[in-house]
Amino acid sequence: MRKIFKTPANSLVLGEMPPGCKLCIKGAKLVLFVTGLCRRKCFYCPLSEKRKGKDVVYANERPVRSAREIVEEARAMNALGTGITGGDPALRFRRTVGYIRMLKRTFGVKHHVHMYCIELTRRQMRILKAAGVDELRFHVWEPRSVERALEEGLHAGVELPAIPGKLKEIKDLLSQLDGIGCRFVNLNELEFSETNLHELKSRGFVLKTEESVAVKGSHELALKILSWARRHTRLNIHYCPSSLKDGVQLRNRLLRRARNTAKPYELITPDGTLWLGIAYGLGGRELEEEKRRLVREFGIPLPLISLNREKGRLEMPPELAEELAGKVQNLEFALVEEYPTWDRLQTLFLPLKPFKEGEGAKCAE
Repeated sequence: MRKIFKTPANSLVLGEMPPGCKLCIKGAKLVLFVTGLCRRKCFYCPLSEKRKGKDVVYANERPVRSAREIVEEARAMNALGTGITGGDPALRFRRTVGYIRMLKRTFGVKHHVHMYCIELTRRQMRILKAAGVDELRFHVWEPRSVERALEEGLHAGVELPAIPGKLKEIKDLLSQLDGIGCRFVNLNELEFSETNLHELKSRGFVLKTEESVAVKGSHELALKILSWARRHTRLNIHYCPSSLKDGVQLRNRLLRRARNTAKPYELITPDGTLWLGIAYGLGGRELEEEKRRLVREFGIPLPLISLNREKGRLEMPPELAEELAGKVQNLEFALVEEYPTWDRLQTLFLPLKPFKEGEGAKCAE
């Protein structure tokens, strides 16, 4: 009898893991969000307000205005593949196919592309196959779409959340998928988000723990499904727990991007964030003059100090900021921690000297 094994990323696998999941766990997949439009109204949809129902494109965290920006983001993280998601990418089919062709043309046929979908016509399936899509992941509760994709020679499977109370429905679906030779099934631990919070609570779902966004009972349901499928099907099933997304996949993706994009003065933390020193408190022209003065007076090598005009600050190694904080009076100094992502989300701001009485805390812009 087949065994269920635990991966180094703490996910569970029965049989073989889909190739797309292997790259995703490594943080090597660009997340290409092609549209927030979708005809379905899944109560558990976790999409954020800025994406849900909106026809917008993102490459990871980066808003996309041109195909060139997608390529730049993929190169910034040394992507080995791309996951095309939404919304429903099929609602912007021409756009989606164009992106697939561009990715294959730019990075080669080995650049693995998987696509999330709901409904596709046979003609669309043939176009996607010709464009080079490697893997289709259907978000469906019936086998018809998967069966058609398999008949068209595509590597296709199903990806669904493990919804507590849906044991019988999932077993029935898996039995049907096994009968048509489905290539894989991905089960995700159900999660709360800002947009599905009300819907999940109204159905009686609660948090697994106060530290987690996972739904109580989802993990246990996934274990029951794996145990049943091991005895009754030949399916390949991968269960992805909530902790894998942030604790493993995101961390690995951040590390890949940080190693490619970190400036000489930025330190990469074990979590893939960037640690640096900053100086602020003057206007842009004054900061430029102050940079030249600091370089001249303290002998700072030019690669180790930079003017960030967008954020209105000088950037430097953390230890240099600590040194200058006690010597330079006309600037404020701090240590900051930021994601290496396009939006450079700041996660920590640590002032290096007290502000003047009555000023309160300041934030770097």
